[in-house]
Amino acid sequence: MKSDEAVKSSVDPVCGMSIDAETTKIIATIEGQQYYFCAEGCRQAFTENPAKYLEAECAKPKGWWGRYMAKLQKATGGKPMKCH
Repeated sequence: MKSDEAVKSSVDPVCGMSIDAETTKIIATIEGQQYYFCAEGCRQAFTENPAKYLEAECAKPKGWWGRYMAKLQKATGGKPMKCH
């Protein structure tokens, strides 16, 4: 069982944003595990292919998106952004 703090603060498995699990209404349950999302688009992408987002290590992003994500990671020090 997760601690109260872990349940209260969660990370969107699609975009990596910090989510307050107590207030979000965008939730998906896969194989008995609840996942919390910042937006409906993230929830939809996750439910269409959960294995893509649950893999232990993702392939390195390529192209302009990979460069953008690398800059974002450097700018935030690797910490997830907070959901608005």
